[in-house]
Amino acid sequence: MIFQKEYLDLVLVPSGLLLMFGYHLYILHKYLHCPNTTIFDFEYNDKKDWVDKMPKKDNALTVLGSNTNAATFLASVSLTLSSLIGAWIANNSSIFQSQLIYGDTRSSTMSIKYISLLICFILAFSCFIQSARCFIHSNYLLSAPDSNIPLKYVELAVTRGGDFWSLGLRALYFAINMLLWFFGPIPMFATSVVMVLLLYYLDTNTTLLHRLKYPEKRSIHL
Repeated sequence: MIFQKEYLDLVLVPSGLLLMFGYHLYILHKYLHCPNTTIFDFEYNDKKDWVDKMPKKDNALTVLGSNTNAATFLASVSLTLSSLIGAWIANNSSIFQSQLIYGDTRSSTMSIKYISLLICFILAFSCFIQSARCFIHSNYLLSAPDSNIPLKYVELAVTRGGDFWSLGLRALYFAINMLLWFFGPIPMFATSVVMVLLLYYLDTNTTLLHRLKYPEKRSIHL
């Protein structure tokens, strides 16, 4: 049986995706059962502390505004890239069908590559939009005049915004893998391995969390 380069896509691409999905299932398991070993619990603790020790209203609105602008910017980038990919599919470009690409360059496989990359950017766009929505909602809660809104509502909005932000970034990480697939299954698989090693370094936490003793929840009195 003659080995063909198209077979590499059938082996390396699923292996790379399985590696990425397996890592995220692993880090999700650690977050649910041993959260203090992940950076997500560290960030959640910081957000909770920030809300509980709420700074001056103007400073708090500035911080939330910065998060909203960042989420909106990344949502715009994701939407723009999605539009470009859609136009590229419509034009049926053959740039990545060159013989220099060691892998499957058939038109059907190229369509799968485009669609996979498009899905990643659409998911990232949706997550960043939801993140901006949560941060905007927290702005409304903080700036409501003469209100006695419990701080736990602000905490919920801020932490949800952070969760959607993290999901949007994960979708972009997968988009990087899909983008490298256009250059062949070998770069895609190598990127998956490097990405998992890098994410493991960024997602794990060895610093002992400083558990604060929170006073009884206050309300917002402006």
